[in-house]
Amino acid sequence: MENGQKSSDGGAMKSPDIPKARGALPLVGHAPRLFHRPHEFLTGLPAYGDLVEIRLGRVRAVVVCDPELTRQVLRGDRVFDKGGAIYRRLRELGGDGLVTSTHDRHRRQRRLTGHALHSADLPGYARTMTRQIDSLTERWGDGQVLDVPAEMLGFTMRVLTETMFSSALPRDALGETVEDLVVIMRGILRRAVVPAPLNRIPTRGNRHYQSALAHLRTTLDAVIADRRAAPLEGEDLLSRLLSARDVAGGGQGLTDREVADNVITFFVAGSETTANALAWALHLLARHPRIEDRLHTEVRQVLGEGPARYEHVPHLGLTNRVIAETLRLYPPALMFTRITTTDTELGLHRLPAGTTIVFSPYVNHHRADLHDDPESFDPSRWESMTPARGDYVPFGSGPRKCVGEQFGMTEATLALATITARWHLESVPGRRVRTAMSLNPHGLRMRVVART
Repeated sequence: MENGQKSSDGGAMKSPDIPKARGALPLVGHAPRLFHRPHEFLTGLPAYGDLVEIRLGRVRAVVVCDPELTRQVLRGDRVFDKGGAIYRRLRELGGDGLVTSTHDRHRRQRRLTGHALHSADLPGYARTMTRQIDSLTERWGDGQVLDVPAEMLGFTMRVLTETMFSSALPRDALGETVEDLVVIMRGILRRAVVPAPLNRIPTRGNRHYQSALAHLRTTLDAVIADRRAAPLEGEDLLSRLLSARDVAGGGQGLTDREVADNVITFFVAGSETTANALAWALHLLARHPRIEDRLHTEVRQVLGEGPARYEHVPHLGLTNRVIAETLRLYPPALMFTRITTTDTELGLHRLPAGTTIVFSPYVNHHRADLHDDPESFDPSRWESMTPARGDYVPFGSGPRKCVGEQFGMTEATLALATITARWHLESVPGRRVRTAMSLNPHGLRMRVVART
């Protein structure tokens, strides 16, 4: 109601107050509850209404709990722009890359980076995925106990480094790049949620993070300069980013800084997210042996004796449904923030410019009025269910929907099919799997048992 609705007597209708979540503490607000019990806190918010006000320190934020209003926020990226504490910290790393750029720069970034992730190139990228998961699963030994999240992160990092750089990086530099990225990924969330002044204290963790970031930037600058000077006839992601031209913007390409920002963005957005999905899927399958048996039957019939390849993907229906259901239970991110760029309305409420908006895929994915028995792992729900746009948003929606969705889903499908065909992964007794704001499966150790 930007201009206000009119009541029957001609006066302006007052916007109702947005309900406030209970339990805010002096100075810190709801931050302790969000940090220590995030899932319980967030899934309790819809009981207050479609919009709920929370307080994080001195910042007041409005949490969107309704799927249709979530869709409105995601679709209206000009009014609900990228912003907030999380994105301020991410910009320290990814600059003005595709994920962190504001609306005025995003359209151009989307056109140019979409050139690098065109569906026509996916079969070539899939060959790298197949080769890497084949190599990884061949190295495992019967009875070996794996740190599953670490194994999956190593796999996704190797896929991205090879598809990004091809032969542009020597093996030693490639290994160092992966190490830098792992350090950076581990430090991002911590830096996003703690007060900015604490990130400037020269602690061991902060020094390690800054050193890895500086080394990564130096490496990328050198590779980009070399590739500019002597372009390769390759089809890797870096070549695509460097050759992309914006026809709608006068034929200009990405600057070196923009290329580097987007290389980092691809790694941040495309490595740990897929790794976590695979780790959670393996954990869930171990707890649901009947589903795992059906999945194993499917992959053996489709794959035969070899690893999963791109041409197998259309025939791996249950595999795809397992991944979709895993992403419903454990989406890539717990929550996102936006900033209103102008006075606007959302539902029945007026919001002034500068309002911090929070939306959580986890909240909508776990609502009982949207999903039957939402806490259960049930891939069969996707046999006949097509979710509404705000009900299921693991990759976002609208103009800023993840450009790498197809890449990530193909990678997860190929990896899960190959792993399940060759190995049975069982839970290690006495190990407790924990998760927090990052939705990482902390402490997930599993024993691999060879299929006979």
